[in-house]
Amino acid sequence: MITTRRTVLKAGVLGVGLAATPGLALAARARRTRVLLATNEPWGTYHAQPLLAEARRRGWELVQVVPDLSQIKPGDPVRVATLSDVPQADLLVVNGAEAWPADVAAALMRLPMAASSLAYLKPVEAPRAKEFRSRLELVTAASPAESDVFAKYLGWKRRVRMVGSAQTDDLPAYAPQQDRVLVLTSVTHPDQTGNAAPGTQLLLDAAAKLQAAGKHIVVGLHPREDRTLWDRYEISALGSVPESASVECAVGIPGTVFPIVAAVGVPLVGCVDPKLQVPDYILSVCSSTIDAPEQAVAAIADAKPAGRGAVFNAVGPIGGSARRLYSAWHATIQSTRCSFTSATVTEIR
Repeated sequence: MITTRRTVLKAGVLGVGLAATPGLALAARARRTRVLLATNEPWGTYHAQPLLAEARRRGWELVQVVPDLSQIKPGDPVRVATLSDVPQADLLVVNGAEAWPADVAAALMRLPMAASSLAYLKPVEAPRAKEFRSRLELVTAASPAESDVFAKYLGWKRRVRMVGSAQTDDLPAYAPQQDRVLVLTSVTHPDQTGNAAPGTQLLLDAAAKLQAAGKHIVVGLHPREDRTLWDRYEISALGSVPESASVECAVGIPGTVFPIVAAVGVPLVGCVDPKLQVPDYILSVCSSTIDAPEQAVAAIADAKPAGRGAVFNAVGPIGGSARRLYSAWHATIQSTRCSFTSATVTEIR
């Protein structure tokens, strides 16, 4: 929760009063369309990275709102801003309703809002969703299954627009190499950016069994995973999705990347800890699941790719997804431009 002083809004009604000042209206029109993004993982800029290419193509600017710069790495391609220096914008997009997105929504009361699902969530209404639900002009998700989950998560009773996942817009061609297995990690320890998913020890032990059986293990690290846990194996320099094109199978803790890897055509085996809770649609793209490391070798040997129906239900339409998402945002900006005041927040209480 943010605790600073009283909110100070710098506001100017778009298109009202600007034309009276020579040059000011032109400057206002010349500003690039700008979207602010606030995520459940406050510093998790990896959610925004797949959206940058379409922003550049359109000449837009995507800015992620973060609590501070303490966990932003030098060279991160995602532009970030704090609430003390957030720029003037046209739309606020939240990808969830946990503490940080809800705080940002409360701080930026004068901006139109959309909610876009960029990572898997649970089909249970978030406690803070009611704080901004009535402000939402648009709700988007990748697929039929994700749309259903996101609606339940937000307590949303109206349409969720299905746009697909931007990560499927440039999928690699599948060319598997024999005995090469991709391990898909989650996060072992929670931190300020987000929670952890149980199952790491099961996955570590399963990887050891597979290596002993002659498999070459390559690890696709979650952006927040502890790299040192996996130092004994090859750690992919490409990332999980590009790397998946070279493996005969993938095994890991089911998460957001699973439907994307399934869309590449890779058979998936899920490591399922009893404490792990993920939506059914993510499990549905798994050929099988294991709950003991001794099951890993046989599960990999028998694994089959997910069917087209399961992939579509989990990941949605493939190709052009970022374009569809930005088009939906654009329509929302256009429809609200005359009704809202563009505002920035310097301090909030």
